[in-house]
Amino acid sequence: MFTHDTEVALMAAAALVNTMPGRLDGDSSEDTLASVDDLERLYAEHGWTGRFDRDAAELDAVRALRPRLRGFWELDEAAVVTLVNDLLAEARAVPRLVDHDGLGWHIHATPQDAPLPQRMAVEAAIAVVDVVRAGELDRLRVCEAEDCDDVVVDLSRNRSRRFCEGGCAARAHTAAYRARKAAATA
Repeated sequence: MFTHDTEVALMAAAALVNTMPGRLDGDSSEDTLASVDDLERLYAEHGWTGRFDRDAAELDAVRALRPRLRGFWELDEAAVVTLVNDLLAEARAVPRLVDHDGLGWHIHATPQDAPLPQRMAVEAAIAVVDVVRAGELDRLRVCEAEDCDDVVVDLSRNRSRRFCEGGCAARAHTAAYRARKAAATA
């Protein structure tokens, strides 16, 4: 659907947003970005490169970025465009093509020594530029499970992804199966 670097950046942004504790009533999920070690795991899992200070200030700045990035999944197109433009302007982003680490040509819009939260924000914003330009903003959605508010990037061909990666699909399918069985028994 999108270029590889766009898909990677979207998935990384979703993973970052999904580290926030749940916001639904009765949701007891915890913040999974509570320590520098948690940030280090996220950094490695999603292939971020460049400067990584590994300190409390950086962790705090990354954590503060999450609600803004969540806006990509919650706002309408006009507000998403404003958010993208704000993030790019704040970072004074200057897109350029780069080729490193065997990744092929892709876009960087901040220097490698820019602070990690700034690079995270800009990578997400650049990816969302592609999503908006393709008219595919509806591929960024919130999990449909009643007890979950994690975000989802639907990269399926038929736009069928409804649940996050936290096991919500299995729980929903199990509940639907049990409901059908109960109805058939009654």
